[in-house]
Amino acid sequence: MDSPSHTCIELPRLGDLNDIRQTEWLVTNGRGGYAMAAVNQMLTRRYHGLLVAAVNPPVERHVLLAKLDVTATVGGLTYELGTNDYPEAVHPQGYKFLESFSLHPFPVWRWRVGSALIEQSLCMVEGEDTTIIRFRLVEGAAPVGLTLRPLCTSRHFHHLTRYDQMGPPTVDETADGLALAWSGGKPGWGISHNGSFRSRPDWYYQFVLATEAQRGYDFTQDLFVPGLISGELLPKDAAGLIIVASTRTRSWRSWKTAFDATERGEASRLAQASSDDPLVASLARAAGDFVVERGAGLNTVIAGYPWFGDWGRDTFISLPGLCLVTGRFDIARSIIEAFAKSVDGGMIPNRFPDYGEAPEYNTVDASLWYIHAIDRYLAYTDDWPFISQKMFPVIAAILDAHVAGTRHGIRLAEDGLLAAGQAGFALTWMDARLPERVVTPRIGKPVEINALWYNALRIASDFAARLGDLSRADKWRGLAGKCLSAFGARFWNASRGCLYDVVDPFGVGGDADGSIRPNQLLAISLTHPILDKARWREVVDVCQRELWTPMGLRTLSPSDPAYRGRYDGDMASRDAAYHQGTAWPWLLGPFVTAFIRAHGDTPQSRAAARKFLAGFEPHLLQAGLGSISEIADGEAPHRPDGCPWQAWSVAEPLRALCEDVLRTQPVAKPSSSQKIRRAGSMAP
Repeated sequence: MDSPSHTCIELPRLGDLNDIRQTEWLVTNGRGGYAMAAVNQMLTRRYHGLLVAAVNPPVERHVLLAKLDVTATVGGLTYELGTNDYPEAVHPQGYKFLESFSLHPFPVWRWRVGSALIEQSLCMVEGEDTTIIRFRLVEGAAPVGLTLRPLCTSRHFHHLTRYDQMGPPTVDETADGLALAWSGGKPGWGISHNGSFRSRPDWYYQFVLATEAQRGYDFTQDLFVPGLISGELLPKDAAGLIIVASTRTRSWRSWKTAFDATERGEASRLAQASSDDPLVASLARAAGDFVVERGAGLNTVIAGYPWFGDWGRDTFISLPGLCLVTGRFDIARSIIEAFAKSVDGGMIPNRFPDYGEAPEYNTVDASLWYIHAIDRYLAYTDDWPFISQKMFPVIAAILDAHVAGTRHGIRLAEDGLLAAGQAGFALTWMDARLPERVVTPRIGKPVEINALWYNALRIASDFAARLGDLSRADKWRGLAGKCLSAFGARFWNASRGCLYDVVDPFGVGGDADGSIRPNQLLAISLTHPILDKARWREVVDVCQRELWTPMGLRTLSPSDPAYRGRYDGDMASRDAAYHQGTAWPWLLGPFVTAFIRAHGDTPQSRAAARKFLAGFEPHLLQAGLGSISEIADGEAPHRPDGCPWQAWSVAEPLRALCEDVLRTQPVAKPSSSQKIRRAGSMAP
């Protein structure tokens, strides 16, 4: 196998249509826009396109240039290099000429046609909705003719359209290209090129998007071709035929500057991987795809490509791995500041919707992960002025709101535990519901929420003490102590040697949900573990035995009658399996941290923990190339599914690998020597 850091695919795999149509590439531009398709350049998702632009960064994304279909003329013979799915045929079948594909530093395709080897490469301009595509002749003594059909649209990336819904655009020829204007407020855009253009407007109908069909969605679209762009590829011509698709005025002449900048960016990403471990290099490179703009001078995190926007929970679970272990401290700070502007009622947004609407405040854990990420930022940077002057008031407001009670029944209960839940809302990361029923009801006092609550109280009390605010320090330390005592008394499931997932479910005092789930690992893996150290090993052993897979931790033990080992079928079937056995790669981050803590921080335990991450190495050449998927089947062979590029799936394994296994970064440990007394014992 090729090194994961190389990410190159060659024959014979490229000739396997079923395999390669499910293997995708992605290029991002730092503002929510991207280019993406199957490796053989088929469109298999509604989200695929060579230019998908974020009209209101990082959301309101629109597919503009869907693809380029290429015809080559070599030695008087014509070869179609495109590959398209239609209702009754795959036509043309250019994938049969595809000899190799490599992803880094930018995607490169090579087609062998007759005596010629034709190369296509692609990059995006950082901070712009601009895609540049270059065709050149790599081998061959004679000129090669190329004809390109730009397949165009202007639609929101969630919604497929037909020609009669779109209507033809107005196409104006410019000095070196085309300008396309669409009716109904759809985004306009343009193409610049160094070839010759022949106007020949036409519609191509019923492109079949195979992945959409498999997932039970509508799956055909129509695309507009304004005409043909032709050019000649000459031996030893570095430029070749250049196409630039952009929402701004951008000449094809800027192609070399853009490709050079992409190569420098690639070198910078690799330099941020301070390790010889090839998985670190791959994940550090992938981490850069998810950090995007949100407003002037601020940043956020795209939770996953292609369909997720920026979510509060995902952002702050991901921030240490994406930004801190990779040394992007200024970006980490700007992300923290961006969300501080949106704190409302003691909560950060769960997500910013895809159409630019107001943020949604419907999560119990995002604000607690936010406080955890702020503390980790301090551990890496020692930027105390930022914390003390800007962030401490925000943290205090969050904690005060939780104590008093905020939205959706989030409140401090009398026993010192944090309770949350309201019918019709999915407040924790593991909540899943169908229209007719809740699949994973977690109203009550969930285990990871109380681990995060205790952790936040400890962080805040340490900050207050450092500021000399002894009143707040004592108050929060007292709340932490009460939470600690109640947690130890309520969450331990002695019959199974692990933790209950929820206590007092639906407000039923004294009841508990004994489902074996991975949430309990956060009671060990956070900076301030809430679980008695004497019980760490039992919990980790249960999670390893019942939940671990090479692609992540299952969300439910296979011994549970509700277990679903396959994530497949229609939307209702998939949602029913989402947290009932489906494996999640991000959970290997807390698992690795907890494993090393439970087994003792020794070279032996670190070497054993590294093996738990080995399954990601072959996965980097599956699904979303060079990255880690959102989920995988709980059952072997653990087929990846969901979003093929997921921020926390990259970030948490990278964080644990650097902080805990390789010890190249600050380990998460309490910054204060103060202990919180548990009833009858001392906190770990």
